[in-house]
Amino acid sequence: MNSVILTVAVSRIISFILKRCCLELGLYLVEAFMLLKSQYKLYIQQRSRALGFEFCGFAKAGFMEEDARRLDRWLSNGFHGKMDYMQNHFDKRVNPSLLVPGAKSVITLMMNYFPEEEQSNTSSKISKYAYGKDYHLVIREKLNTLLSDLRENIGEINGRGFVDSAPVLERSWAVKTGLGWVGKNGNLLTKQNGSFFFIATLITDLEIEPDTPFTTDHCGTCRKCIDACPTDAIHADKVIDGSKCISYFTIELKDLILPEDQKGKFQNWIFGCDVCQDVCPWNRFAKPNTEADFKPKNEILNYTAKDWMQITEENFKVIFKDSPVKRTKFHNFKRNLKFITNDDQSTL
Repeated sequence: MNSVILTVAVSRIISFILKRCCLELGLYLVEAFMLLKSQYKLYIQQRSRALGFEFCGFAKAGFMEEDARRLDRWLSNGFHGKMDYMQNHFDKRVNPSLLVPGAKSVITLMMNYFPEEEQSNTSSKISKYAYGKDYHLVIREKLNTLLSDLRENIGEINGRGFVDSAPVLERSWAVKTGLGWVGKNGNLLTKQNGSFFFIATLITDLEIEPDTPFTTDHCGTCRKCIDACPTDAIHADKVIDGSKCISYFTIELKDLILPEDQKGKFQNWIFGCDVCQDVCPWNRFAKPNTEADFKPKNEILNYTAKDWMQITEENFKVIFKDSPVKRTKFHNFKRNLKFITNDDQSTL
């Protein structure tokens, strides 16, 4: 009996030792395959490129004092119009640690949306960023993939991805991460490819070596965007009066009737406006995007002004079911169409 007890005891001890060794070996192997801190930056750059982002930059997370003052002045001047949401979460807009506790790095990613083919000049015009699938859906999926990859290869990290859907000053962070400068039209400009880019932001508690901020301005004395703006929404000091922008009127403003003093100024724009980007000399370097989801919808490229005027609500929902255009809703889409054709809006 004693020998049986001894055998069982020895067996349990050996089993315990083996399990302990396997556990420690497993932990060792996991750690062995994890990225080193010095490898984080290169890995993120390479992985973001594989996901379709053309630019990737890094900045140290921190309070944005200068941007806070600038945003406060912009809001005080009423340049946000009826976009009341711009006044919300002011503190979060200028302090990334309020969005991601323990934030140490801000990663800026940019994805090209310049189309290979554009609308006819005779058609009612839609901004190029809305030619294809809703960029929120496309880029959010890519950000989630990138964050998942980081956790798999680095370990448990705290991080959140944002794409024009949260209180993040993405253009300011793009400048801080060295990707470009803010032009007179308020858009981020790059010397390589101009400004037709979506900007995404990933805030994380990873400590990553920051890039050198972009400190030079390459607009010079050029005033093309200022002079070309149909509604005089661009001020000379890089301040945009959002309440005068065609994009504001055709997308953000929910009023049943558009202001009469804007009649004849929209230049056939029914959703958004690209005038200030189209005239920018830096956009002569814009190259067509390679993202399949951003391929222009056939209707956007081929519909005539008459086709748009005859569109039904059912057709609207089918054509724009996964498009940014659906944000304006059918009623306001028709409102915009009637406004540029000088029809009586009161019949809406």
